[in-house]
Parts: sequence; C-alpha cells; structure tokens
Amino acid sequence: MKKKTITIAMGDDQERPIAMLVQVASQFNSEIHIESGTKFVNAKSIMGMMTLSIVNGEELTVVADGSDESEAIESLENYLTNVVS
Repeated sequence: MKKKTITIAMGDDQERPIAMLVQVASQFNSEIHIESGTKFVNAKSIMGMMTLSIVNGEELTVVADGSDESEAIESLENYLTNVVS
C-alpha cells in the first residue's frame, strides 16, 4: 500500500473534474481511496467522490493498494495538479 498527500489545482466547476478523476482511477486494478479530513472515499465511485466537496488548494491523500499502485498514484497526482475545468 502506498499513500501520497497532494495539493489539488481545480477550477470552480467541480463536477466534470470529479468525473474525470473517477475515470482516471478506474483505469487501474488497485484499490484507490481518497482521504480528505475524516472521510475515506473510493476514488472509483462518482457518488462517493462528490461527497468530498473538493476545493482548489485543498490537500488530499491518495491511498492505493495493488499491483499498479505506484502508477495509479502518479496518474492521479498528475491529474489533480493539472486540472483545468
């Protein structure tokens, strides 16, 4: 299992970036979760991710566990730090 804390860069429109984040996470076999405050949400669940109410500049922790965990974290970090809404 690997964890990485990431400061996100996201515009005001959250819905499209969240949907894209779920698509990025869904490409991997690893279990992937996002920690934000006291919430721990499956990154492959659009409904779960929408409950996070992510804001620009917020720190999140990406947790991945599986055969492609390193690649998953790298892809999610790349996406979360380069989101253009």
